[in-house]
Amino acid sequence: MLTVKAAMIGDIVGNYGIETLEAKLPELIKEHRIDFVTVNGENAAEGFGMTENDFKRIIAAGADVITSGNHIWEKREFWTVLDTEKQILRPANYPAGTVKNPDVPGTGSACINKKGISWIVINLQGRELMNAIDCPFKCFDRLITMHLGDATDIHSLFTELGDSIPCALPIVLVDFHAESSREKEALAYYADGRAAVIVGTHTHIQTADERILPNGSAYITDLGMTGNVDSVIGMDPKICIERARKQVLYHMEIAPSDKPGKMQGIIAEIDAETGKAVSIKRI
Repeated sequence: MLTVKAAMIGDIVGNYGIETLEAKLPELIKEHRIDFVTVNGENAAEGFGMTENDFKRIIAAGADVITSGNHIWEKREFWTVLDTEKQILRPANYPAGTVKNPDVPGTGSACINKKGISWIVINLQGRELMNAIDCPFKCFDRLITMHLGDATDIHSLFTELGDSIPCALPIVLVDFHAESSREKEALAYYADGRAAVIVGTHTHIQTADERILPNGSAYITDLGMTGNVDSVIGMDPKICIERARKQVLYHMEIAPSDKPGKMQGIIAEIDAETGKAVSIKRI
């Protein structure tokens, strides 16, 4: 059995989070022989959005694809990067418009051919307790059909890549950026067997429910975050306390620290012949 390993890293929070990633991700890739890496970067720019320099640093640290979420729109100057770089995704289920006149910049999925393996990354956003955008369940169906079509004829699907593909199926990774644990689990069971790995992001609190679902998908409700965990979801506890206590929306700031940060996420081992997960463990 030919297996490959994917690492999916939780939300980068601020420059402190990027520095943590730069220090820890290359070592993780080398130690565990990781074949493919996704990193959620929507909070890289001091907690809100991303800059082009942030994007370049995360890719240089070892990410193959950067996923995001609702905060990706915070830095208007970054929108052009969403349109020009295939390695940065925004949630796919924002209203799409047309190809010639899209409603929002960027794309919500990517197909990356790396060392003869085709990796499909899908970025979705939840609707419970968040903005009511398009249905993530229907969007997942559309993207699977768009990327795979009749998955039994995989070589004809990817002749445009011009490379020999040694696996029977592409490997599908899903980042579901959502608030509700219920919605995350529901989508995971809905997509079970059609994706190798389905992970939740957004809440920055790593969950302890990693498992293989009945039809072979690896799942965890939330990857956690990368940065200063001695904080409130990466932010200054003092400010967060005042926001909660007084219900005044004080500007959030990254939590100060002189301690090393933590990188959280998962490593999944995947059977490259079936596109299904063999194991999943927390970082």
